[in-house]
Amino acid sequence: MRALISVSDKTGIVELAKEFTELGIEIISTGGTYNKLKESGIPAIEISELTGFPECLDGRVKTLHPIVHAGLLAMRSKPEHMKQLEDLNIETIDIVIVNLYPFKATILKDGVTRDEAVENIDIGGPTMLRSAAKNYQDVAVVVDPGDYEKILQELKGNKQISLDTKFYLMQKVFMHTSNYDTMIADYLKKERGDHELPETLTMTFEKIQDMRYGENPHQKAAFYREIGKKTGSLTDGIQLNGKELSFNNINDTNGALELLKEFNEPTVVACKHGNPCGVGSDEDIYKAWNKAFQADKVSIFGGIVVVNREVTAAVAKEMAEIFLEVIVAPGYEEEALAILRSKKNLRVLELPGIEIPQDENAYDLKKVNGGLIVQTIDSKLMDEGDLKVVTDRVPTEKELEDMKFAWRVVKFVKSNGIAIAKDKQTVGIGPGQVNRIWAANQCFDHAAELIGPDAAKGCVLASDAFFPFDDCVEAAYRAGITAIIQPGGSIRDEDSIRKCNEYGIAMVFTGMRHFKH
Repeated sequence: MRALISVSDKTGIVELAKEFTELGIEIISTGGTYNKLKESGIPAIEISELTGFPECLDGRVKTLHPIVHAGLLAMRSKPEHMKQLEDLNIETIDIVIVNLYPFKATILKDGVTRDEAVENIDIGGPTMLRSAAKNYQDVAVVVDPGDYEKILQELKGNKQISLDTKFYLMQKVFMHTSNYDTMIADYLKKERGDHELPETLTMTFEKIQDMRYGENPHQKAAFYREIGKKTGSLTDGIQLNGKELSFNNINDTNGALELLKEFNEPTVVACKHGNPCGVGSDEDIYKAWNKAFQADKVSIFGGIVVVNREVTAAVAKEMAEIFLEVIVAPGYEEEALAILRSKKNLRVLELPGIEIPQDENAYDLKKVNGGLIVQTIDSKLMDEGDLKVVTDRVPTEKELEDMKFAWRVVKFVKSNGIAIAKDKQTVGIGPGQVNRIWAANQCFDHAAELIGPDAAKGCVLASDAFFPFDDCVEAAYRAGITAIIQPGGSIRDEDSIRKCNEYGIAMVFTGMRHFKH
């Protein structure tokens, strides 16, 4: 039995090779791996000795040789294959241990050049892996050091590696090479600055953790990280306390973080079931927390809170008085962390770079039955130059400030979405209704129930899409709304404008909608 070993990741390779030698397996090796084995006193045949052809072109060509690939691809069950090997004086190779040039590690380095990245594209390694895997009935091919023990146990116990294990290893090879090629293609696309949606879409992610279950206990789930230099996303979070994050925790927290990234000033976002329930901004984080909490003291129970400043002891003390699932912040005062850690199940995460926005060319993916719909993320808020006052009354500077605040919030409210705000604090949020007037009425009703009957008085209103009728203006007037911001674009815009003029409500069109389905 013969094994070909050529690895970039040399974890456990010396120990494996020693075991092979004790089992009487002859080892063929290349380059740095051969030198490593030789230094460790393990006998091995150098690849050039096998092929009779020296490594050349700075090691670019060493295993790309018929003696190697015929030894891998020959089907032992076909007499004509074995006769050809005999005629050509070629021996079979039964085990392949290969992992590839560290392309991922290379492109993740600071200051990496294109030439350096391209030089770390492996050619011979994937070719050997594919050859061996195609002939899986006869060749065991290992890309993951985690599988070394598995094959050793079978070799020691049965003198061979089972067909089932070989098939398992074959699957891992093609997953590995597919991931490798996708990383290369993705790097090249970004290097070219190509932001078009491609004709074929292949993406690759690496698993961070398995989860106990998905949205519901009967669903399987796992958390995967996008490969690349990205900061400020939940995949970079450092958990400081509490239970493992669940599928729903991650989904809801991500939504809260997306909204938080719209703000530069001290801001707190409370989120429940993927919708914001309370948002507050102010000159310091304690005041911002107080606004977010007071906005909806009911829905925040069991919710997610994300913060874009260090959590102080004063904030932590109040957070600890209610039941929260997750808290995320860029940092915590020592006393604040001690307070939060007193609640053993509370998930506390530190997220450096929490304020860094997403790449505007990042993809938003939605799986549909039998396919996938893909778009770039909704990275824009509005074009200030496109803001258009359409009513007789012009909003005050204060109203305009609150309108921009509410517009940031409603962008992340599920459609049909309405948000009302005052003094950089949400007062009511109406998410996910099947018509806009229901969303508006829900918003006003919740504000009245949670804060008081006159809660909406003097507030501004933001709508994620246009008003199809003037009924939302009627409802806004009854609630005490003084200004409205919405995209405009309805064939009935004039009805809403006329109604606003009748009631003295200022209205601004953004020219940009923010559906979130």
